[in-house]
Amino acid sequence: MANEPLLKLNLIDVYGNPLNEKVDIILRHQELSEVRKVNHLVKSVFQIAGLRGAPQGRYKIEIDPPSYQYVSQFLNIASSGVTNLEIKFPIDPKKIVSINFPTYAQLSAELRTLLENSGNVKGFEGLTGKNLYDAIGKDDIRRAGLLNIAAKTQNTVLTGGKTVFSAITELVDIRGDRFFAIVPQQLRDDTKNSIADDIFEKAPEILHHPPAGYEHAGSYKTKDRYGNLQLTFFAGEKDWVADIDIDDAAGIEHIFQVVNNWLPGRDTNPYNIHEILVAYQHIDPGYSFEV
Repeated sequence: MANEPLLKLNLIDVYGNPLNEKVDIILRHQELSEVRKVNHLVKSVFQIAGLRGAPQGRYKIEIDPPSYQYVSQFLNIASSGVTNLEIKFPIDPKKIVSINFPTYAQLSAELRTLLENSGNVKGFEGLTGKNLYDAIGKDDIRRAGLLNIAAKTQNTVLTGGKTVFSAITELVDIRGDRFFAIVPQQLRDDTKNSIADDIFEKAPEILHHPPAGYEHAGSYKTKDRYGNLQLTFFAGEKDWVADIDIDDAAGIEHIFQVVNNWLPGRDTNPYNIHEILVAYQHIDPGYSFEV
């Protein structure tokens, strides 16, 4: 039939490339007891025939790629002709074989300067610049978190035109899901003033504990629906510290419609944050995955 219902699928990664692997596809009809199963090597856009069209074209599609997270969503097949569906898949952290991190020389000049000015990072005291970056690099999770937050802060512009990153003067603790940094009080004031321009909004600070000798001085997060940057400020007698993190906020499930999202014993997985930044905010942290 020239006008039979056809489903055209474009299954891509966060960069827009075909998955380039065989995927299992299940199409479950939502009114009838019909299930269609397909196994297909995804090299480009492809079509699935033999489906019912409207008014009986309601299906649930479930796709399980070997190297990407399991995705499920509902769709309606048109009564005739082609129904196009593009689905973007985040990487499955369990399937990552290696990570292509940038070398120190490939980092932005601003990030290199910050690392050169950070000689008292917890657990890496006395190391700066390339030596600090290489030492952090022994833990992929920690280095991924650093690059995620650096990229996000470099792309978050405050009222007045300066970026959040430009105000960070020294790193003092680097973790997989956040880092702590010495910042000027002016960054807190600029962040607070950015509320009027809908860049930031006030956020709870209860889950962010001040370092010894500091007290809470406000917490703010960007108004991104997913992957929002949160700055929690602490005031000390002589300086200010900010706890800086990116919140998943269930984004990996909602953006990609992932089922049974896997997190390796932590609330926010930096690899998931990477996928949100690239796919949803078009921010590239500078590293990629091999699966």
